[in-house]
Amino acid sequence: MAKEYARWQKDLIRKTLKARRVVVISGPRQSGKTTLAKQVATKKDVFRTLDNDALLRVALSDPSGFVRHAEGTMIIDEIQKAPLLLTAIKQAVDENSMPGQFLLTGSADIRTLPAVSDSLAGRISHMRLRTLTMGELLDKRPSFFERAFTKDWPSQIKGYDKAAIVDLAFRGGYPEVVKLPITARERWHADYAERLLNRDLRDIANIQRQGALRSLLDVLAAWSGKLMDIAGICGKLSVSRKTVESYINALLALHLFERLPPWLKTDYDRVGRREKIFATDTGFMASLLQWRMDNILLDADRSGKIVETFVFNELAAQIDLYDGYRFYHYRDRQNREIDFIVENDRGELLGMEVKAGSLFSTDDCRHMVWFKNNIVPDKPFTGIVLHSGQDILPLGGNMYAVPIAALWEL
Repeated sequence: MAKEYARWQKDLIRKTLKARRVVVISGPRQSGKTTLAKQVATKKDVFRTLDNDALLRVALSDPSGFVRHAEGTMIIDEIQKAPLLLTAIKQAVDENSMPGQFLLTGSADIRTLPAVSDSLAGRISHMRLRTLTMGELLDKRPSFFERAFTKDWPSQIKGYDKAAIVDLAFRGGYPEVVKLPITARERWHADYAERLLNRDLRDIANIQRQGALRSLLDVLAAWSGKLMDIAGICGKLSVSRKTVESYINALLALHLFERLPPWLKTDYDRVGRREKIFATDTGFMASLLQWRMDNILLDADRSGKIVETFVFNELAAQIDLYDGYRFYHYRDRQNREIDFIVENDRGELLGMEVKAGSLFSTDDCRHMVWFKNNIVPDKPFTGIVLHSGQDILPLGGNMYAVPIAALWEL
């Protein structure tokens, strides 16, 4: 049985249930949604899971009766299996405006489901639960952005060299997996992929070409950290663009991959407009690609890819906790690139370049310096080179070299 970790969203969910009628926790299967929902539940609450076939049949046959309850919060697990319940929930909360009536969990983003005809706009709060972050594994509060925007750094963060960072990335963040040895971990990921392809995708999409979908899963894992290129992906699969787009949307809806939008708040006409795509768990990504750590450590391209994806997921989990934070990447037609840009609610900007290795120089900041001087000269901008060494050093011009471990060790 997997250990129950303290999740960062727990207090936020409790607070939100006091203000909103419906709260949805959405995230990949086995990321800990059910455990988290039970952790926030009280003795008055009702828990029903649609993974139970008998309960699912009742939900589908009598949605209004299924959602009726006297007091407390009704927790409905895996809501995407019975989208018609959302109409019944809308009717219930329209008749009674009390907050905290429903807590829903879903392994698919219900906003993307074709069967969902009503968004419950104004009545519902959506929250994202990702696989475990390093901060949650170590029971540390999220403080990276607070430190980064104020430049409140120590001089060193020890204990995490490149091998340690890549090892953490290979483990990923699924609660049942993080402590498993590599062979058991790979077997778990294989079973997980099989379950997704043969069962979970049926709840949200009409999949006609199972083999093509399995190949797409591998292609997107290899594509993690790259600009979206539908034509290039189609070329690897020999499948029509329409089919590839529909299958990608299904995998995005299951929270297996995620898009990162480009920074477009500029009149510079050579800015790139394509999104990046990232795998949402680096352990699952490594298993899909059948990577071995010994080989990856010696391969700059692949170690860079998995470390950048690992950093993306650590950053995204912390951004989820802040209202008003926005997350981007930057690339232009002059091949100037910034891996990540975060803007806070005060309009301050944080640029980040990720290096899997421990060596860095002022040259690693050149694109961030150009961006600061030419794209956002009137905005506060801090640049960070995230590396696998231990030193935190100023690089001039409000640029800093900071260990990747600062994402959780501060």
